[in-house]
Amino acid sequence: MAKFLTVVLLLVGAFGAGYYVGQRPVGTLQQSVSDLQQSLKEVSKNVMDTTLGIERDLRRRQGLVEAKSRFVQAKVYVIDQKHAEAAKELTAVIDAIEAMTKGTKVDDATATLRHLIDSLRDVQLELATGKQVAFKKMEDLQQRMDQQLNK
Repeated sequence: MAKFLTVVLLLVGAFGAGYYVGQRPVGTLQQSVSDLQQSLKEVSKNVMDTTLGIERDLRRRQGLVEAKSRFVQAKVYVIDQKHAEAAKELTAVIDAIEAMTKGTKVDDATATLRHLIDSLRDVQLELATGKQVAFKKMEDLQQRMDQQLNK
């Protein structure tokens, strides 16, 4: 009877130890799955941020290309002495750049574009009042637009 009781106690002890050891990896597995989920969330967030950044940059570039196209047309009007048409084109340039910067966070590029808008408004005002605008000034504004496109 003592042998039987000893065997039963050993079996119960072995079963209990196996159960304890078997439960431990499950907790570790749950922690690993939790870590993997967190890592996956971070990766997906980084991918979304990168995608949004690319989209924002693409919109910015498209807006600048449109604005530069209209600015070149305004330069042609200035050369042809059609100041009213040039002022209208500059209004379209200003509107395009403002639409591009609307809703974006303020950074160096946005501040530079705002300064460019102010310069364009000055030139537009001069043209609207019928004053002559130096071609050098127009070239300087186009170079500033080109610098923004090359960023």
